[in-house]
Amino acid sequence: MRLAVVAGARPNFMKVAPVLRALDAVGLGTRLVHTGQHYDERMSGRFFADLGIPAPDVNLGVGSGTHAQQTAAVMVGFEPWLTSSGCDAVMVVGDVNSTIACSLVAAKLHVPVAHLEAGLRSGDRSMPEEVNRILTDALSSWLLTPSRDAGDNLAAEGIGPERIFLVGNVMVDSLLANLDRALATDVLERLHAPGEYGLVTLHRPALVDHPERLGPVLAALARVARELPLLFPVHPRTRARIDALGLELPGIRLIEPEGYLAFLRLQAGARLVLTDSGGVQEETTVLGVPCLTLRDTTERPITITEGTNRLIGMDPAAIQPAAEAALADRTGARRPHLWDGHAAERVAAVMAGEPAPQPGRTLSLTAGGERR
Repeated sequence: MRLAVVAGARPNFMKVAPVLRALDAVGLGTRLVHTGQHYDERMSGRFFADLGIPAPDVNLGVGSGTHAQQTAAVMVGFEPWLTSSGCDAVMVVGDVNSTIACSLVAAKLHVPVAHLEAGLRSGDRSMPEEVNRILTDALSSWLLTPSRDAGDNLAAEGIGPERIFLVGNVMVDSLLANLDRALATDVLERLHAPGEYGLVTLHRPALVDHPERLGPVLAALARVARELPLLFPVHPRTRARIDALGLELPGIRLIEPEGYLAFLRLQAGARLVLTDSGGVQEETTVLGVPCLTLRDTTERPITITEGTNRLIGMDPAAIQPAAEAALADRTGARRPHLWDGHAAERVAAVMAGEPAPQPGRTLSLTAGGERR
C-alpha cells in the first residue's frame, strides 16, 4: 500500500515526522503532501529542518484565506494530484482545514482515509477545528486515537470498534526523540532569557481576533509579568492584532516565532506556560511544566486529569490567581497511557494490516521490530 500523508500546518509536522519513518520501516510507501496552509518559512520551513522531514513530494501552496477559501483551495489542488498519484489511501492529521479538505476529496474518489489523532472532542462546535474533527472522523476508515477518552468519544457517536485503533500520541514521539537536541540549543542565551520566565502563545481567533477580549487578557498577562517575566513568541496574525491595540506591555517580551527545537527548549525551561494551543497542552504535560489554557473548552481533557494543564477560560480576572496557584503546584511530568515514544510504530502496524486492538489491548512492537 502507498499512502499520501498530508501535512498542512505547523502542528501537523511534528506528528508526521515519526510516522513517515515508521511507515518506511514496515515497507509501506509514502508520498508527503504539504498543502502550504502554513507558508511562512518561520512557521513551517524550520520545522521540516529541525524534525528531519524530507522535502514534500508536492506543495499545494494554498496560503491563507477564510475557512471556505482555504478549504476550497486545498480541495482544488489536492484532487488532481491524488487522482494521478497512484496512492491507495490518504492519511490526514489533526484538525486543520487541510485535514477535512483532503478527507473530502479522498472520500469522494473512493480512496480510504486514515485519521491520525482521531476522536478528540471539545464539545464546542463554535470552534472550526471541532467541525473539522467530527467530519473527518465520519469519513475515515482508520481512526487512530491518541488516548482512551478519544475512543470513548467515537463509540458514543456510533462508530464501530473495528474502525478505532488506540495507538498513543505521536507528538510525544517527536518530543522524546528530540528533547536532548532541544536542550542543547542556544536559544536561551541568544534571547538573553532571564533565569526564571514564563512562556506565552496565543493564536486562536476566538481570542486574538476580538480586541475587547485580547486587550484585557494582555493587561492581565502584564500583571503576571510583574512577578515572572514572560517571553511571547508571536504568531504573525497575533502580532498584527497586538500592534493594532497599541498597548504597553511591561514585562512581556515579544519575540519572533522559533523553530521546533528552540521552542521545545523554551517550554522545557519555563516555570509556567500560558497558551491557547492544543499541542502545547500535551507537550507541557510530558515536560512537567505547569500550563494554563486560556480557552473555555479543550479537546485534550487528559492533559488536565493526567497532566499539568488547567483550563482557566478567557476571564482576565482569573489569570493572575491561576498563575500564582500553578507556580505553587509541584506536580511533575506525567505521561498518559501510550504516550511512550512508540505511537508511530503502532500506527505503522495498523496500516500494515494488523487486526483491530481488542478492548484493553493495544498493538505494540518489540525492540527488535516484531509485532506482538
